Amino acid sequence: MASHPITVERRDSLHLKVSRVLREETSHRLDVFLFVPAELGLNPHVLSEEAFYHGGIHVKRTYYSDRHRLPLVMSRLAGKRLDAGQYRLGLSLYAYQYVVALERSTQALLELSRRVRKAEKRGDDSAKKDPAPAQSAMAQDDEQADQLRTRLEETADLARGILGRLRRQEPDDESLHRYYANIDNYLSWFTEQSLLALIAQLPRGNGYRAIRERLLAICRVEIEHRRAREYNSERVTRDPTRMSNKMRLLRRLIEYPVTLKQRSQELGGGEQKAVKAFATAVVMVFVSLGLLQARAALGDITALFVLTLAVIYALREVFKDDLRITLWRWLRRGRPKWRRRYLDPTSNAVLGRQLEWFDYQRYARLDEEIRRVRKRNLAQREEVVLHYRSNSRMSPTRFLSGYDRTRETLTLDLSPLARLMDKGSHHVYRLEEKGQVVREPVEKRHLINLVIREVEGDGAPMLQRWKIVMSRSRIVDVELVHEEGPGHEASRDA
Repeated sequence: MASHPITVERRDSLHLKVSRVLREETSHRLDVFLFVPAELGLNPHVLSEEAFYHGGIHVKRTYYSDRHRLPLVMSRLAGKRLDAGQYRLGLSLYAYQYVVALERSTQALLELSRRVRKAEKRGDDSAKKDPAPAQSAMAQDDEQADQLRTRLEETADLARGILGRLRRQEPDDESLHRYYANIDNYLSWFTEQSLLALIAQLPRGNGYRAIRERLLAICRVEIEHRRAREYNSERVTRDPTRMSNKMRLLRRLIEYPVTLKQRSQELGGGEQKAVKAFATAVVMVFVSLGLLQARAALGDITALFVLTLAVIYALREVFKDDLRITLWRWLRRGRPKWRRRYLDPTSNAVLGRQLEWFDYQRYARLDEEIRRVRKRNLAQREEVVLHYRSNSRMSPTRFLSGYDRTRETLTLDLSPLARLMDKGSHHVYRLEEKGQVVREPVEKRHLINLVIREVEGDGAPMLQRWKIVMSRSRIVDVELVHEEGPGHEASRDA
């Protein structure tokens, strides 16, 4: 397996975030296939390819390093020879690496905590019914619980250590201190929010009391740190909405110096004009021949001649557009539709280029390995397939000193699909053990399959299949059900 596999996670109610790390100076190819149920009625007339690309696909790339100390060491933030731009860049790199690492750790710990809670509940139910088989399951549950406590301790130690290292490098120069204060303010708040989210999802029981108290102590220290430094006014602190909006702006402040600039260009503009001119010329040849034939056959200008002219010009309008559209589709078939250039945010040097495709695909025309990974059954034969593809090549020699990787985040906005779903819900009935009938509301949900293929250079492809369960209002669940490729010979399916 590659050291940095592709991850897919829910960003908010209706957004998916696909993240990957691009290494070295090799070419990278990414294919993303969305298999949408046919019952939603999706087609190019309901949602055009250009509309979904521009409104539903957002790409962002940042500098990346898996060595969290690198930006601080390379920039020598404590030195006085750095100007404001260099200091801001180095500090932003350090903060961004910490934020990304803590986000990943928090998501993994929340998932582990959810599994532990489910296991504990399942163990309690099994113990009530039959205590004997429950003993072996309890041993596995205890192992997961120990793993959760250990990883929580590690996360707490890393968070304190990284924040402490940052605060030991506080600058004396007033022109630099405002950058430090903004970033320190955000990292303190973000750490507190991440740890509080973990505390809220911890399993119940005395076994987690010690780690709960330790995490709470760190949160109290961070709250007091921001209050002592007077980073936020009382009005902002008391209002969660204002506090969240302020921190969102500070997050953008951190990301701006490390996020590569993008310049997009739609391809085929000149070819489209040439096709339009060629189609018009071809149609006009036949129109002129038709006029000559009509004049020769009908002679003088009569009502019949005028009617014939009207029919000829009507046919011209119909066939001109059809010919133009047909020629354009034939000429652009399989060719990229957009080009994207990536530039360094400070020097504006070109760091890489990317070609992009987006279109509707027929299942029968998909590659054999994509169809094999999808594993459709009879009930899914009418799925609509949306395909996004990108080919990119980066130039690490032009990267910021010490970096040879970028992290790409591809955000998919699924709200256009959600709008096609039904609002309604219905009820189901469940019979309990004591003979009671329970009526429960059920929300209508749809299953969307996401298949991802990544190829680095001439290497073997990595393939993943994710199940996306969503309703009209939100993405309910994201689950990896199949993975194969380098280091993933043994795949898992569901």
